Amino acid sequence: MTASRPATAPAAPNPVALRLGYAGLIPFVLGAALVWLLPPYSDEHVFALEGMAKYAALIVSFLGGIHWGLGFRATVPSPGPFAWGVVPALLAWIAVLMPAYAGLVVLGALLIVCYVVDRKAYRAHDAEAWLTLRFRLSAVAALSCFLAAAGS
Repeated sequence: MTASRPATAPAAPNPVALRLGYAGLIPFVLGAALVWLLPPYSDEHVFALEGMAKYAALIVSFLGGIHWGLGFRATVPSPGPFAWGVVPALLAWIAVLMPAYAGLVVLGALLIVCYVVDRKAYRAHDAEAWLTLRFRLSAVAALSCFLAAAGS
């Protein structure tokens, strides 16, 4: 084991984490559906659009925070995980300040970028067993963001 790897790593995703991860997709899928189903420019439509953008920003920030946890687990901490860990939150903040239809495109792209970064980071920290779940969650969440942006 190298000095940068954690002392222990989960062998497979916890079943509770799997269920909660999939449950976390509900606001994405429901939000995208509501954006398409509600009358355009109605208060409800705007609420669904903005709510989805804010939820996506929270999730993107959460994905960055995971890197702090990975950094804390390293026997010889590198500044890399901590530096990257704040980037998604800062970019998500900018996306939330944009009109929701544009911010959702940025947030969808950030979900993809976070997954690409995580593919390398999870392998380096012996957490690659989580990548299938991360791919599925990221794909549905990003697609939902893009669909909601298109329906705005």
